[in-house]
Amino acid sequence: MKLPISEARRRLPALVRKVREDAGIRVQITLHNEVVAELRAAQPEPQPGEAAQKLLELAKQMPKSRGHKTNISSHTNAYLYGRKTKRQ
Repeated sequence: MKLPISEARRRLPALVRKVREDAGIRVQITLHNEVVAELRAAQPEPQPGEAAQKLLELAKQMPKSRGHKTNISSHTNAYLYGRKTKRQ
């Protein structure tokens, strides 16, 4: 639903009640036919530590070994520029 700002000002209490009742409703507020704001239901806050817990669960699913390890830092130039050949 799009409303001009003057209409939204007049109907704000009713709009807030409407959004609270149906969380899927979004009211776009326009100024000179351009959307400048949106009124919608607040999203629930995540529990403290929830993101860290999910990361730990993902880490448990990762493989323990990633294969043969290569010491790249000792061969940086070879990796970046290829092996040098002797000039004749």
